[in-house]
Amino acid sequence: MESITYRLDQFEGPLDLLLTLIHKNKVNIEDIPIALICDQYMQYINEAQQMDMEIASEFIVMASDLMLIKSKLLLPREKEDEEDPRKQLADALLRYQQAKEAASKMHPLYALFSGRQIKDTDEISVDRTFVADQDAEKLYIAMKRIVDFNEALEHAQKNAFTPMIAKPIVPVEHKILQIMTRLTSNRYQTLEDFVSDSVSLPDLIAIFIGVLELVKTKRILLVENDEEMHDNYGLTTVFTLNENYVPEEENKESEENI
Repeated sequence: MESITYRLDQFEGPLDLLLTLIHKNKVNIEDIPIALICDQYMQYINEAQQMDMEIASEFIVMASDLMLIKSKLLLPREKEDEEDPRKQLADALLRYQQAKEAASKMHPLYALFSGRQIKDTDEISVDRTFVADQDAEKLYIAMKRIVDFNEALEHAQKNAFTPMIAKPIVPVEHKILQIMTRLTSNRYQTLEDFVSDSVSLPDLIAIFIGVLELVKTKRILLVENDEEMHDNYGLTTVFTLNENYVPEEENKESEENI
């Protein structure tokens, strides 16, 4: 028999030694040749004793278990379906082998993550004393714009493949009234202010045409380089109402009277 050169401190326990012997002899764990493995195990125990090594009690217990299993295999079985005496040992070795394989995979992960710490989630209490300074009218306008935008977006998605001619026509007159209302409430408005209310491409086009029409008829003026406007608004070019505007019908009546 080949001599055993293993040291006691090389193994974590008797199962580790048995698993090494099984791999060395290239045998199946579920069909352990008990006579061969038991002889090699006892040879290891004897050599450890000759080297004056202190042998743990668990190694001695395993040796006695191997001898018991070996003796049971030599005796005839009373029943054919009687459990194999090696089954419990084989199950224990399989579980130990799985644990060793898992440990080899977990070791690099432990080296990588063992020094890390998990920070507990901070509990942020709600400040119920804070009251936002918001204008109700502005909130209403913002909400209306969101609703209009969502409705227009939903409509656009439903009619994504509808030809342009089939899209709803936005009346320019309606947009002109909105533009005039804006200028009445606020003296100066930019083109960006006008188109900010648009919710779709046809709506945007109608607003732009309305602005051009009002400029053409001189109902609104494009003001540039106004010092008051620049100081108050930080702008240099905006639209404003033409305070000297006279409708064409009134002009015709005045000319006829002359």
